[in-house]
Amino acid sequence: MVSKMGRVLAVAILAALACTGYAIKCYQCESVSSPKCGEKFEADDSLLLDCARIAPPRFLQTFLPVRNATGCMKKTIDGVPGHPQVVRSCYFGDVSNTQTGCQSDPSMPFVKQLSCEVCTKDECNGSASLAPIAGAILLFFGVARLLA
Repeated sequence: MVSKMGRVLAVAILAALACTGYAIKCYQCESVSSPKCGEKFEADDSLLLDCARIAPPRFLQTFLPVRNATGCMKKTIDGVPGHPQVVRSCYFGDVSNTQTGCQSDPSMPFVKQLSCEVCTKDECNGSASLAPIAGAILLFFGVARLLA
């Protein structure tokens, strides 16, 4: 009985996690044009975007077989040396290997990327720390232990 309930619970959790990837909502803004978007983020519903409504950036479209956003991103770039800029947006690509999805736009070679953080929950790129991925990993191992 416990074994069946554990499996049903595990399937329900995995289905819930899979469904959230299709309708994720992320903050989309840049600290240069919106001071609320900087390191000290001030949540504002006008900055929220349903990622299902946008396509990946053009420079990523040739690399990505998936056209749906898979998470949210908070990127810090240094376009003007000494004045870092925070960019929050939808993330397109593999969340476990952020090399492709976090790459900088090749049409802007003078911009240096300082950091890129990716998360997979609604509105998660509004927090100072993007710890939801760590929580998802712990949940995965917990479910795996239940099934073992």
